[in-house]
This record gives sequence, structure tokens and C-alpha cells, in this order.
Amino acid sequence: MPEPASGMYWRGDFFVTCLHTFKVPVVRLPSLPPPRFPRMNAILLIEDDLPLGTALARALRQAGYNATWVRRLVDAQKWITTNTFEAIVLDLGLPDGEGHTFLEELRAAHSDVPVIIASARDALSERLKGLDSGADDFLVKPFPVDELIARLRAVLRRHAGQSTNQWNVGNLVVEPSQKRVTQEGQVIELTPREYQLLLELVRRAHRWVPRETLMDALYREGDSVSANALEVVIHHLRRKLGNETIQTIRGVGYMIGGNRGAAQ
Repeated sequence: MPEPASGMYWRGDFFVTCLHTFKVPVVRLPSLPPPRFPRMNAILLIEDDLPLGTALARALRQAGYNATWVRRLVDAQKWITTNTFEAIVLDLGLPDGEGHTFLEELRAAHSDVPVIIASARDALSERLKGLDSGADDFLVKPFPVDELIARLRAVLRRHAGQSTNQWNVGNLVVEPSQKRVTQEGQVIELTPREYQLLLELVRRAHRWVPRETLMDALYREGDSVSANALEVVIHHLRRKLGNETIQTIRGVGYMIGGNRGAAQ
């Protein structure tokens, strides 16, 4: 009888420790694109160090966050394209590029998602460069995990406070503090669900918002949600705001504001 064999092998971006009763070859599955699903309290962790990434991802989940951990910038870009995150924890020295460059591109795409840089680079020039690139905070490694969690809560609170600002997308103005929507100066009357859905779209203007993220917004309004509720609300919004206001890619999601060049 063959001897049991134990080992560690790659599966996606994670090491998996296994114990085989018999020596059976591991079948490598083809790489699949990241799934699209609701991302409540979703945090994207970009960290190439295996032990540290494992520990940070576990700590974030224990703190109640839905943490997605990737080790390369190319994978981070895939996740950002198909999902919406509440915040990003970013290392600077990644195998396939610089965290600074990633952050600058993120801000150039009009993304206001909070970003905390977590790096061993402790020089003042590095910290200033990170903050000037658009980071909301900078943590120097090593650091207590509790400090990361506390700083994450702080940047999320600050970001939530910014929701009182005015959002401008084309001729559309959304004022969250008053829950008021105007188009070319005219007040647009919306139902609570229509308003919540529009707010999710304008917060991420000029980017595709996954269908599941918008369904989450409808669920937060309470009551039951039918299978076609999202399509119904989108239809009502288009009727009130104009058919061309909200764009669709079937199977992907919706976007308001068109491409980046149209950003205000």
C-alpha cells in the first residue's frame, strides 16, 4: 500500500496544505476570473508576503470584514473591475509592479475608495510620496494588527462622512445630505429604492458597478426584493433621467456618466 504523503501546493493565489491518503497527482485547474458577488464590508488586501498576507487576511475577517487577498497587482485589477470594495490595504513593492503606480492609476480613474499603504519603507520621502499619490493613511511595517484595524475603521468613518458632499455627473446633481436629486436645475422625485440605486451609481461614476452590488443596495431598503427588481428600478430611473443616462453591459452591471473622459 502506498505511503501517505503530505505537502503544500498552489491553488489560485493561495497555498493549500494537504494530506493525501494515497499518492494521487494534483490536477491543476485553469485560471478563472474572480467571481462577482455582493461585497458587504469588502476589503481588498494587496500583499505579496505569504505569512503576513495570511495573518492580515485572517485578522480582517475576524474583525468582520469580507477580505479578499491577492499577491499581484494584475489580480487586484481583475477584482476591482468586477467587484466594489469599501477600502484597499496596499503594499508598495509587489512582484509585478509598484504600489505607487497602482494607486496613481486608481485615482486617475476617479476612484475615491480609501487606501491604506502598509509598507516596510519607513523613509519620510516614501510616506509623503504615498500620501501625495492618493493614500488615505500610511502604516510602516511591522505594525500591530489591531492598529491596522483601527486605522481602517477611521478611514471608513471619514469616507462615510464625505457622503454629505455633492455628487456631480454630467447634468445630474445628487446631494446626499438632503437626499435631493436635480437635473439641469429641476428637482427629480425618486422613490427610496430609486434614490439608493442612483446613489450607488454616482458614487462610482464612470465605472461599471456589478449587478450584485446594486442588488445589495435594494436589499438595504428593506422589504422583499423580486428577481427582476433591479431591472424595474433601472427602467424607472431611465424614464425619469433619460434613457442614455445609465448604460448596461449584460451579465456585468451598470454605469452612469460614460467613460472617464466625461468625468466632471
